[in-house]
Amino acid sequence: MKRLLFAAWGFLLFVSGGLAQENPVKWACSVNYLDGNQAELVMKATVEGGYHLYSQFMEDGGPIPTTFNFPESGDFKKNGKVSESPKPIEETDETFGTLVRFFAKNAEFRQRITIRSAVDFEIAATVDYQVCDDETCIPFSDIDLRFKVKGVAPVAAAEQPGTKEDAVGVEAGSQDAAQEVSDRKAEPEAVLVAEEPASEESLAGFFLLAILAGLAAVFTPCVFPMIPMTVSFFMDTDDGSSRKAGIIKGAIFTLSITLIYTLIGGIVAITKSADFANVLSTHWIPNLIFFLLFLLFAFSFFGMFEITLPSGLSNKLDAKADNGGYISAFFMAAVLAIVSFSCTGPFVATLLVEAAMGTSVLKPLLGMFFFGLAMGLPFFVLSLFPSLLAKMPKSGGWLNSVKVVFAFILLAFGMKFLLNIDQVYELHIFTREVYLAIWIVNFTLMGLYLLGKIKFSHDSDVPHVGVFRLLLVMVTFTFVLYLVPGMFGAPLKMISSLVPPLTTQQFNLDRPAAANTVAMPGAVQELCDTPKYADRLHLPFNLQGYFDYEEGLACAREQGKPVFIDFKGHACANCKKMENDVWSDARVQELLKKYVIVAMYCDDKTELPQAEWVTSSIDGKVKKTMGKRNADFQVTRFKTNTLPYYHLLDADGNPIVEKGYGYDGDVDAFIAYLQAGLDAFRK
Repeated sequence: MKRLLFAAWGFLLFVSGGLAQENPVKWACSVNYLDGNQAELVMKATVEGGYHLYSQFMEDGGPIPTTFNFPESGDFKKNGKVSESPKPIEETDETFGTLVRFFAKNAEFRQRITIRSAVDFEIAATVDYQVCDDETCIPFSDIDLRFKVKGVAPVAAAEQPGTKEDAVGVEAGSQDAAQEVSDRKAEPEAVLVAEEPASEESLAGFFLLAILAGLAAVFTPCVFPMIPMTVSFFMDTDDGSSRKAGIIKGAIFTLSITLIYTLIGGIVAITKSADFANVLSTHWIPNLIFFLLFLLFAFSFFGMFEITLPSGLSNKLDAKADNGGYISAFFMAAVLAIVSFSCTGPFVATLLVEAAMGTSVLKPLLGMFFFGLAMGLPFFVLSLFPSLLAKMPKSGGWLNSVKVVFAFILLAFGMKFLLNIDQVYELHIFTREVYLAIWIVNFTLMGLYLLGKIKFSHDSDVPHVGVFRLLLVMVTFTFVLYLVPGMFGAPLKMISSLVPPLTTQQFNLDRPAAANTVAMPGAVQELCDTPKYADRLHLPFNLQGYFDYEEGLACAREQGKPVFIDFKGHACANCKKMENDVWSDARVQELLKKYVIVAMYCDDKTELPQAEWVTSSIDGKVKKTMGKRNADFQVTRFKTNTLPYYHLLDADGNPIVEKGYGYDGDVDAFIAYLQAGLDAFRK
């Protein structure tokens, strides 16, 4: 029953989509009750991943200050401004060219209030802030902060503290009322951790992926057959002392596996440079290397050859493991890590690539920690309950089936690296139809293999199809049928970040109805002249716009329109998800047509004429390509390099709303943002 279930896990790992940016600041909210009807809203910030959080009080031209927004309410009244502690660190920042104040690890903010309500109520506040490390800056806006506040007796709810009415009310308060205040002081409030609006961007999702990958790795042909031998190594005899020693060895083995993989993640974490993620996602060399590695592993899983590491290394470790004692458990773990490399390599490579694309050093470090822990945990459980070994499925042909299923998944996933090269360097090899056709054929063959219609040299016969194999066949062919409408223009939102954008679709059944945007009801979109680069760069859904900042501003001045600036990338998965999930809404498109859209690609390799080169004020380097110039402009002007990133400007380039907007799959929130810009522009 467990055989193909774990193969299904591998399949789900593939189709689960990308992960993105995590919020390095965790907020804990509580209420500190004072005398009478006075209280303090306490907001404690814990800053992780080497970032620092900026103070509320910043110089002009510096980074975005921390700003708290409290709703207007008759339940309470704010008294004064938000205080902050400890005293922030002050230093002159060369990037911003001004004095900055920031908190390195922890900060506490307090807002005093007067409670007016006699019943319990909740305060739903928000906070905007920016965090930076030595490599990047990330803005966050509208992060939720919630406080559950207890009401006070009416006699204690006078609006102005210190008045005669207050004194009378306090004096008239009963002993029960005084006890209520005392109880409220002692009662802890629930802690709320503020997360980034998009759940896809959370660390929790990535860690879950790492855990599932670690568990799936256990059921690969390189690891699963070693379970009985390894557990037998733990359990020598049935006497009590050996039983205890076996459990200790099992614990050491599991911790050693976890340590080995955590060290791998640590190496990636400490070697990340400022341009690491950009180079990894856009340069053809790493993308080609990753594609060839996935191709190599896939062919190995198909049975074409076997990947092995140097025998001398594994022999030496194997000899150490045979020496006995607790230290031998560590060497046994090292042996397992080495001999299982040909099967675990794809899992590790996928996780490390995903981790390296983020900005936090926690991703590779903790990702590998959870992978190693999940992989080693079954061994420890079996050292506690060795009788479970008899109930486990025996090694056999089903392991080869798992291996081949992984091979099909690796082929499909490896195509993503070729797609990055094709889009960034504009080779135009993979139109959306070609890419989807490859996937459809790949997963159709996988389904036929699971049905026993295709057989490799090392496979056993499939005399009948079991229930779980049938379920996996159904999942596979359901996914194939889901892909087919994409050949004719369906958006395929579930996998939009993994396939080419709709702008590369050559045959689209929806295109005739949407081709003439001027004829559509609502806003009319006209350009002042033919945009530069319009021969190869296009906006989705037949929207019209510019790809050069100055050209877009000039048209905005001529038409008297606001500017919607869109920082994006050819290889940016979240940019494609945002467009497919949010921009595809007709209401969003109508609002976008009321702006002059300027799409600025931050990974485009187009060489600029020398007159358009810019020298960065950040690193002093000359930016000679469109992508590097746009990326430098984004960091210099808006103090962030996250993609996608949107801002609303007037025709002179001044923001008409205070905040920018990052990835968020909430359509209504994006509509509200666009409408707020139009309302502000009309004032």
